[in-house]
Amino acid sequence: MRAEVITVGSELLLGETVDTHSAYLSRECFSLGVEVVFHTSVGDDQARLMEVIEQAHRRSQLVFLCGGLGPTLDDLTKETLSDFLGIPLVRDPAVVTALEEWFQGRSRNIPSNNYKQAHVFEDGVVFHNAHGTAPGLAVSKDGVTYVLLPGPPRELIPMFEQQVRPYILDTFASGQALVSEALSFFGIGESLLEETCKDLIEANDNPIIATYAKEAGVTLRLTARAATESAARELIAPIKTEVLKRTGDYCYSEREEPLEEVVMRSLIQQGKTVAVAESCTGGMLSHLLTSMKGSSQAFMGGIVSYSAFSKEQVVGVPEEILERHGTVSSHTAEALAERVREQFATDFALSVTGVAGPDEVEGKPVGLVFIGLKEASGPVRVYRLQLRGSRRRIQLQAAKQACFILQQCLKKGETTR
Repeated sequence: MRAEVITVGSELLLGETVDTHSAYLSRECFSLGVEVVFHTSVGDDQARLMEVIEQAHRRSQLVFLCGGLGPTLDDLTKETLSDFLGIPLVRDPAVVTALEEWFQGRSRNIPSNNYKQAHVFEDGVVFHNAHGTAPGLAVSKDGVTYVLLPGPPRELIPMFEQQVRPYILDTFASGQALVSEALSFFGIGESLLEETCKDLIEANDNPIIATYAKEAGVTLRLTARAATESAARELIAPIKTEVLKRTGDYCYSEREEPLEEVVMRSLIQQGKTVAVAESCTGGMLSHLLTSMKGSSQAFMGGIVSYSAFSKEQVVGVPEEILERHGTVSSHTAEALAERVREQFATDFALSVTGVAGPDEVEGKPVGLVFIGLKEASGPVRVYRLQLRGSRRRIQLQAAKQACFILQQCLKKGETTR
């Protein structure tokens, strides 16, 4: 099956916004056995958009249209497609309710032009937008299916993963079961993961094996076609087992989900608690660990000890350690983990101290990070990392690495009973 991606917005052509959607959707489609053959960007011009849609209609069976679903006058994607297909847009009461609840939840009155977003294709499919006001849509005619997605990545990506991918699997199964399973990895780069499994990738086209990098971590997806769902899963099973045999140490979940959710769920299931003392991550580790509903059962608290003063006076790191070894050192990471566990009386404590950049600290290079892990009994284990990238990337990688260290400990059962 041939597919193509059309991204809509004058900001793309002016260079103000980079098109990341085409790459993302192409990788996702490949993992589903769908071939993307064209990428097109078009401005907010109805005549030019109509021309692009006409071309797509002649050459593809699945067309993604990204952007142009907002409430303003230049958001014309669904209106242009409606004119081209001759399928009217109708007001959807469920979308109206969702819009009104969105604005009420933010103590704001809904602007009248936002009701434009409640118009959907008659007899089409509506994808709920949990992160914005523009619902996604799908409509088919003359053997071509159009999937309309909101422009912001924070809205498009979860909508695709939670609703559009299952829709594509159901719609284009062609009388066969199409099953997709994912493995989530951390601590191994996409290129190394792909190299480790290269022979499996090259030797198999059913299931299709595809890897793709996320902001922090890598996902490997296996997609198989067969007469039944159980037969498709039987095709996946031996390949999945072999992948895990080779790379299982880096796999934190046998489905696609955030690392921090796996950590927090494991803590809750095991009845364990954690506290953190973080410096260079500036609260990001605490944020990750509390992003899951119910995290208060396991996360007892955290301290952002960003300065030497707070490390000493608030957390309790001995002045001698700071003077002799500096704020960025294995000794300081050890003391931070030890003291914060004592203060919160938890089963585990994590500490992070390092240099996020852009400048060196105490003569130590940007990206040098120390992570401490302390259990209720036993010594503190300290991990030394040398990370690369922007300041924000170093902070995120350090916070995720701390989660991974704790997850590996929980996974192996190295807990204090």
